[in-house]
Amino acid sequence: MAKALGTALSSCGNGRVRWRDEEIEIALSRSPFPSLRHQLRRALVLPLSVSLRDIEELLFERGVVVTYETIRCWCDKLGVGFAHRVKAARRKLGSTWHLDEMLVTPRGEPYLLWRAVDEHGAELDILMQKRRDKAAAKRFFKRVPRSSPVPREIVTDQLRSYPAAKAEIPELANAKHVFVKAAARLNNRAENSHQPTRERERRMRGFRDPKRTQRFLSCFGPIRQHFALKRHLLRASLYRKQLVARFVAWCEITEVTRNPSYAF
Repeated sequence: MAKALGTALSSCGNGRVRWRDEEIEIALSRSPFPSLRHQLRRALVLPLSVSLRDIEELLFERGVVVTYETIRCWCDKLGVGFAHRVKAARRKLGSTWHLDEMLVTPRGEPYLLWRAVDEHGAELDILMQKRRDKAAAKRFFKRVPRSSPVPREIVTDQLRSYPAAKAEIPELANAKHVFVKAAARLNNRAENSHQPTRERERRMRGFRDPKRTQRFLSCFGPIRQHFALKRHLLRASLYRKQLVARFVAWCEITEVTRNPSYAF
């Protein structure tokens, strides 16, 4: 099994790993382990609170020898599709947008990560950009409505780029614009949405490539929120019941057949 997976990967000229879909599928289909294909696909994107090296060790304990770079390629390949299915399955989005931006430094180079969430905290979209000007805000305003309904209200800080860009977007002409003071921490819905990204950034010891960071965080947000229950508001029994429902939905999203020996 390990040899088959090893031959399914080859090094490119720049030292990166190149993915071979057909050989990976053949290697998994010939696995002697029961339902290993499903366990691997479940393990790749589900435990996003752990590092890739942690997943490598978990798979090794189950008899699968792969590198964390292999798992990274798997996440890049499967994560986008899983994230789209999670978005399609979640509840109806709210009518209020909370927008904010945070500083990230891939390889020490400063970038602004623009993020939009609704009044329930559901992530609408993100976009990494170099600037914080009107053009950057306009680019983000055009991007968010592609996957979200037009809002009735938009909540931002007092950055002047927001109203200047909003005035040039016809779809947002009727949306009420509410300004809050950033220093007063009044836009907590958007500011709190940055915390999982900061936690993930520390666990990964910083982001590296801007394009890969954009691709990863676009998948990370919706998938993480699928399992992010408000545990502090639920009884233990109710929390477990809802968590079981989320796992069942996750199995349907990832097209995984549950292992009978795997009990929640």
